[in-house]
Amino acid sequence: MAMLHIVNKSPFERNALKSCLAHALAGDAVLLIEDAVIGAVSGTSLASELQAAMSEQAVSIYALGPDLSARGVSEQRMLDGIQVVDYAGFVDLTVANEKTQSWL
Repeated sequence: MAMLHIVNKSPFERNALKSCLAHALAGDAVLLIEDAVIGAVSGTSLASELQAAMSEQAVSIYALGPDLSARGVSEQRMLDGIQVVDYAGFVDLTVANEKTQSWL
């Protein structure tokens, strides 16, 4: 049963992303939206945790493109392996996963 985890709070203000990564299972997807997209920038204190989730836990990490743009973050600054999706991609992720969990 794959689950889509949706995180919307900045990982530098709240611990929602860290909690999410601790609970995500192999085959799950994590979608960063709103201020959470800041966590997808390479070179941050969370980069190693995100890399571990993608490689060791086999979790797919996505970031919402319009939210990156709204915060002035270019895709070139993204951590390798994080996929950028648009709103249609957001919908596709919700359809592809049996359950969703929003992390507040």
